[in-house]
Amino acid sequence: MSSSAAARGHGGRRRRGGGEEEHVNHERWLVSYSDMITVLMALFIVLFAISQVDQQKYVALRDSLAAGFNTNVAPSVLEGSTGTLDGASIVPETAPAQSSGGMVSADAGLGAQGANPSATPTETVDPDVLAAAQREAAHLEELRDRLSGLLAANGLGDAVRFRIDDRGLVLGLVADDVFFAAASAELTPTARQVLDVAGPTLVEIAENISVEGHANSIPVSGRYPTNWELSSDRATQVLRHLVEADGIAANRIMAVGFGDARPLVDGTGEDAIVANRRVDLVILSSAPEAVRVLVPTLTGTEG
Repeated sequence: MSSSAAARGHGGRRRRGGGEEEHVNHERWLVSYSDMITVLMALFIVLFAISQVDQQKYVALRDSLAAGFNTNVAPSVLEGSTGTLDGASIVPETAPAQSSGGMVSADAGLGAQGANPSATPTETVDPDVLAAAQREAAHLEELRDRLSGLLAANGLGDAVRFRIDDRGLVLGLVADDVFFAAASAELTPTARQVLDVAGPTLVEIAENISVEGHANSIPVSGRYPTNWELSSDRATQVLRHLVEADGIAANRIMAVGFGDARPLVDGTGEDAIVANRRVDLVILSSAPEAVRVLVPTLTGTEG
């Protein structure tokens, strides 16, 4: 028998004696998919269980675990706590506040923060930050009272409006036409007197000063193309007087114009027209931001 015939014979025997070809499973991905769905379901069950914590059951579980590990108090993982979690901290035991008509108040449980959503609860603030904010608030109030007293002694007590915000102490130069006439940036004699009275105190302090010019919404004509130029010129004139006449260091003061974009009084009435024609002197607090945001809450003079 030839070699080729022998090869064919052996090949035939291999084909006849061999098993069937293995079938490829094209649905093996279903196993991984099912595992993933099972894990997701378990995750959502755990999340749901966590969101529905029963206080009494939690406390009982905590105590049983503590007893099982032969310890009276579970080891603490939070600084200042006696255990991993205090059961009383999960569900507050305070009753909802009732109004005079017996209805639950919309701000129930929010306390001072509910009455003033922007207020920062000082109970949760770091003691060092709170102490720094109290010192800064006292400093700004003392500075406000000193300037207010000087102006009052010179018959100018009604010429400036003071307020304290998260930037510092704001002196609002607003009083009819005391500081600026309509469409004008020229300082009046009264405006110069106010700046000269406040100038020595502003020279003594260490804070920087921002001079911010504003205009009302009435379009201007003539020298100024828009209210932007008018408000910027007003701020610049105040800055120049404080630097050139009152001796404030030029590297401590800046000027900016806001046009009519930041009104004190909305609308186009007479009150709005007069009140928004102004310059604000902002004594910028040098405290960190975390301290400054607390200051208006402590002084109660924001706005």
